[in-house]
Amino acid sequence: MAERTTYLLIDGENIDATLGISVLGRRPLPEERPRWDRLLHYTEAAWQQPVKGLFFLAVTHDLPLSFVQALIAIGYRPVPLQGEGKVVDIAIQRTAEALVAREDADVMLVSHDVDFAPQMERLAGQDRRLGVVGFGEFMANGLREVPGIEVFDLEYDVEAFKSRLPRVRVIPIDEFDPLEFL
Repeated sequence: MAERTTYLLIDGENIDATLGISVLGRRPLPEERPRWDRLLHYTEAAWQQPVKGLFFLAVTHDLPLSFVQALIAIGYRPVPLQGEGKVVDIAIQRTAEALVAREDADVMLVSHDVDFAPQMERLAGQDRRLGVVGFGEFMANGLREVPGIEVFDLEYDVEAFKSRLPRVRVIPIDEFDPLEFL
């Protein structure tokens, strides 16, 4: 029997746009972006199995070589895409569809986008673990409603940022620390 693998599918555009527009209200500075290595390590530890990280990014003209090299150095397989339409979404949807046939594949999606809900639902119909990672308050309900899906917060669960982000979220009373507000 083959060893199970987690396929970590990252919608880099969606995470960057949500961070910039919805969380920060401006373009993120390099030091404010997620530490992608932490996400790989978190995923491996959370599900106790090897992770294959696929980082999907749209490229208009030139390959962002320094970013791509950094992704490779920390263990990702960059998937630079070019073409008409939402190329990142199309590629992630096709990848999720291809994973339906892999019985030894668990899938963790890093996106807030409801466009992936049909593929995640199809994957949920099989004996596998499914997860979605992002900012909880911006996660599409269609993703949250996929049967058996686990939801992970990129900041609070994964701890992918060097410092706290200026987020407004519902706080479970057991996690409330008044010192954060004083």
